[in-house]
Amino acid sequence: MKLRPLPRIAVALCVSWIGLWLLGGCESPPATPVSPLPPAPDVAPSEAVIKRLTRSQYRQTVRDLLGDVAVPNALEPDTVSDGFLAVGASQTSISSLGVDRYESAAFDLAAQAMKPGAARDALVPCAPGGTIDEACAKTFVASFGRRAFRRPLEGAELARYVALATNASKTLGNFHQGLEFALAGILQSPHFLFRIELGEPDAATGGLRYSNWELATRLAYFLWNTTPDDALLDAAERGELTDDRSLERIVDAMVASPKTRRGVRNFFDERFGLFRLDDLVKDPSVFPQSSADLGPDAREAVLRTLEELVVDADGDAREMMTSRRAFVNRRLATLYEIPAPVIDGFGATLLPEHGERRGLLGQAGILALYAHATSSSSTLRGKFMRTVLLCGSIPPPPADVDTALPEPSPDLPTLRDRMRQHIEDPNCASCHQSMDPIGLGLETFDGIGRHRLTEQAVMIDTTGDLDGVAFEDPRDLGAAIAVHPEFTRCLSRHLYRYAVGKREQKGEEALIGWLRDALEHEGFRMLPLLKHIAMSDGLRRASEAP
Repeated sequence: MKLRPLPRIAVALCVSWIGLWLLGGCESPPATPVSPLPPAPDVAPSEAVIKRLTRSQYRQTVRDLLGDVAVPNALEPDTVSDGFLAVGASQTSISSLGVDRYESAAFDLAAQAMKPGAARDALVPCAPGGTIDEACAKTFVASFGRRAFRRPLEGAELARYVALATNASKTLGNFHQGLEFALAGILQSPHFLFRIELGEPDAATGGLRYSNWELATRLAYFLWNTTPDDALLDAAERGELTDDRSLERIVDAMVASPKTRRGVRNFFDERFGLFRLDDLVKDPSVFPQSSADLGPDAREAVLRTLEELVVDADGDAREMMTSRRAFVNRRLATLYEIPAPVIDGFGATLLPEHGERRGLLGQAGILALYAHATSSSSTLRGKFMRTVLLCGSIPPPPADVDTALPEPSPDLPTLRDRMRQHIEDPNCASCHQSMDPIGLGLETFDGIGRHRLTEQAVMIDTTGDLDGVAFEDPRDLGAAIAVHPEFTRCLSRHLYRYAVGKREQKGEEALIGWLRDALEHEGFRMLPLLKHIAMSDGLRRASEAP
């Protein structure tokens, strides 16, 4: 690849410290005093809702409750709403088929958990005195039920599951086999499968606040993507989560926990739709380098790269668009035409300094996901950048519009040539004008993310304009997005939406603007933003349904 002068956008970035990374040599500007962050604005919180556990939350919760068990895959499908499974979880219930699936999974998991061994001994906090031991059964049900329901069991609930365990033990002649039925019953309960967070009266405001137990659940699934641990439940039982000073101490400890990696990974997995890579399908006759493992490998590579930036480096979130640092295994290294950093598994590497592959827009996971089975797609990639990265809106195409592209020909050799009719057609231009010109900036990567210079033996043109900022290639395009005013605002909005599990309402807009300011105030680091959201009234307060 020939070298070229630094583009204008890269030169302009020298004035900020992110330019240090992009150019590898600009001197940092003199330090300036940082003004204090103003208090968060008042918020009119959205109404309380009940959320079903997503598949990811179910799997992680079960493993945290039961240990190293094989979690069945046949569960109720998730639903994406407003860009997130976490939002779809507040709008879905369980079908009759789903009820059967959760029942089957519950008995399967209970049988695994009650197999003789150290794991069972750790799960059951007492030694039974015989085939029937009501006291020990009660101890187990109370302990496990509190963890599974994320609150203490009520008296009637406790009595029901203890009776189920003792009756089954009597019939089967085995104490632990009897516990299987109580355990399976708990794992099928709506109080386990759903996060029932309805709030309680708040005397200070006259509105609703989430109770200590509910807030423990909201914090755990936001920050850790799993159920509250015993320490967090103990804090809820002591009433510490409705006290500001105690809550701040607890949130600080939660953000510092290794389990925050789970939450960060799941947020990006949902935000970018990476979970769909597990079912990635590409035509092998067009892409011989594709395989069944490409999608899952590419998904893991993106998540590891983002996890390192956000958690390990506590770095500037804008670098996700510009960083040369990436994780690859041997398969992806071959695709990227770089040496594999490790023989087995994934290892960190620096992408070639003068190459076009940078940040998210150079990751095979993004490039392959937002492409067709037989080709690249400037529309899918442009829509991803415009709507997911910049929170823009694209209206759906009119019902009678033909969206098919002409086949490649000597007159229309490149995708840019074939897309021109969409941009010039008045029926298509209103949508495609905001997507395709930036999507074409990634055309030097094919439908699986392999770099190329030509299409149909014609040099590919990747130049374009993003809202007034010219770019020459994918590297420039990523840098332009990194400094786009909507990029960090969109990141703040999406993280808040993910946290509360609902699309934000008008009364929350001021808070979202403040969160974006807080992100900038903290050097665009996401870990402090997690804390700001966790401490916000948007997560802690609710309103009654209209």
